[in-house]
Amino acid sequence: MQFRMTRSIDEALDELSHWGDDGCLVAGGTDVVLQYRNREISPAALIHIERIEELRSVAVNGTTMIGALTTHHQLATDPEVAERHPALVRAAGIVGGWQTQAVGTLGGNICNASPAADTVPPLLVADAKLTLASTAGTRVVTVADFLTGRRSTSRRSDELLTSIDVDPLPAGSAETYLKVGRRSSMDVAVVGLALRLGLTDGLVTSARIATCSVAPTPRRVTAPEEILVGSRLEAEVIIAAGHALAEASSPMDDARGSASYRRRVLPGLLTRAIEQCTEEAK
Repeated sequence: MQFRMTRSIDEALDELSHWGDDGCLVAGGTDVVLQYRNREISPAALIHIERIEELRSVAVNGTTMIGALTTHHQLATDPEVAERHPALVRAAGIVGGWQTQAVGTLGGNICNASPAADTVPPLLVADAKLTLASTAGTRVVTVADFLTGRRSTSRRSDELLTSIDVDPLPAGSAETYLKVGRRSSMDVAVVGLALRLGLTDGLVTSARIATCSVAPTPRRVTAPEEILVGSRLEAEVIIAAGHALAEASSPMDDARGSASYRRRVLPGLLTRAIEQCTEEAK
């Protein structure tokens, strides 16, 4: 296996064009190294992109453009990003332990396409856009369209994720990300949930819900959203939304938790998220 160091986007794109399916991108390496050790991947070349500084910037101008190599720690400690994207910052602050947050990147968390990716549900409720570059040009896709299955994305073998564009939280709205782990919030999520809620005079004007660890990929869940929108947040409405959320999930049994446990947890997690958003929207 060859190790190919790159220091610019153009260098990385040239390497990707050359190696195609035989090349594997690596930056922080928190997932790739583990997959290689477990013999889940066997690339002919590791294309190292960690030193591409232009992929580490965060620019705020209407939308927030986050470079793909921005680390979880950078996001979790950026006050401007926290003001505009509180759910994403909250998720970044509970991705693994401090070691993972120090080197793990937002782009890596997205491209790894883990069912338990903490940062993806906040991006889904924000309808974030991804810019993918290749030697042939660039294209933009939504996060929802990018994720095609467990550990599977629509990224072509010659493409590099360069940035994540996120619209700011609208006025009159609040959002949060909550998760349940086996021992602490920094464990891999047994269940994760992001909620973005718009409220006017106690009436829900908009609702976006996304989950992780309860389906092959993180995803939006529209059934409970439809129950919430146009309603006041009374007990029976919240209970109905929680029931719809559990019914719409398709979790699997694994070492972290059973499918039935995950379904039982979801309604309570949604209730907590609604309480947080309601309080923050005041």
